[in-house]
Amino acid sequence: MQKSFYQYLMTQRDPNSSSLLAHFAESAFFDQTFPKQAQDYAVISEYLELNGSYLPSMDIYDDAFRQYQESEAHFN
Repeated sequence: MQKSFYQYLMTQRDPNSSSLLAHFAESAFFDQTFPKQAQDYAVISEYLELNGSYLPSMDIYDDAFRQYQESEAHFN
């Protein structure tokens, strides 16, 4: 079974890192309304556009989602 984007994102958490992906993951962790079961790019993108004030650029999400897809491709 494919894991959700949120599950992937949580593997990128590192409060000591200065990477944009780690900051995104940390912020999503504290976002209680983040769509934790979503696997669809558009669903998550729409959520972040409306609620992701902690994300300075959607490019960060785009890169993270691409990495998520690549990681899932290795398990299928």
